[in-house]
Amino acid sequence: MTKTYGPVRALANVSARFEGGKVSVIEGANGSGKSTLLSILGTLAKPTLGDVDHGELGKTRADVRAVLGWVGHETLAYGDLSGRENVVLAARLRGIDPERGWQRACERFELASFGERPVRTYSRGQRQRIAVAKALVHAPQLVLLDEPTAGLDVRSTERLTRVVREEADRGAVVILVTHDPSFAQIGDAHVRLERGRVVA
Repeated sequence: MTKTYGPVRALANVSARFEGGKVSVIEGANGSGKSTLLSILGTLAKPTLGDVDHGELGKTRADVRAVLGWVGHETLAYGDLSGRENVVLAARLRGIDPERGWQRACERFELASFGERPVRTYSRGQRQRIAVAKALVHAPQLVLLDEPTAGLDVRSTERLTRVVREEADRGAVVILVTHDPSFAQIGDAHVRLERGRVVA
C-alpha cells in the first residue's frame, strides 16, 4: 500500500504480514512512516493506494475497532478523572465488568499507589501506564503500541515487556513501534522502514 499527504509520500508500496501470537516490531528513523503504518492498521487512516486485510479480526472498520487496543503518542486519558475512573470507563465502553477490569489492570501495572488521584497530577510514566492499561482492559485481538516505553523507568519497562509477551502468548496480533533497542528485542518479527519503504 501507499500513503501520501499532498506531495509527501509517507509510505511507498509497503507490503507486510503480521501474525497472531507474535510480537512484530516496526523499526526506522523518525519520519520513516512507522506511525503512519500503525494508523492505517488501526483504521485511523486509509491508504491512498492498496488495501489492508485484517482477516479474522473483521471486515469493517467497526469490527476491527471492537477488537483493537491502541496506545499512541498521546495517552488520551481524562485529566480530571482518576486513573481508576479512566480504566473503569474504558472497561464499561468495552462491555467488561468495570471492577474486574480495574483489579486486573491494577495488578498488571501496579497502579494502586496512584490510581485514585487525578491523572493530571501524574508523571509521564504514570500516565503511560494508565494508557496501556486502558488499551488492554478488554483483551484486544489487535494490539498497536506506538513508543509504549515513553516515560517509563527500567522497572516499568520490564513490566511492560512481560505484559506484551502475555498479550502475544494469548494469540493477539501485537505490533509495536519503538526506538528503545533493548525493548525491541521482544520482537519475534521485525519490519524496517526507510523513507516509507520496507527494507531488508
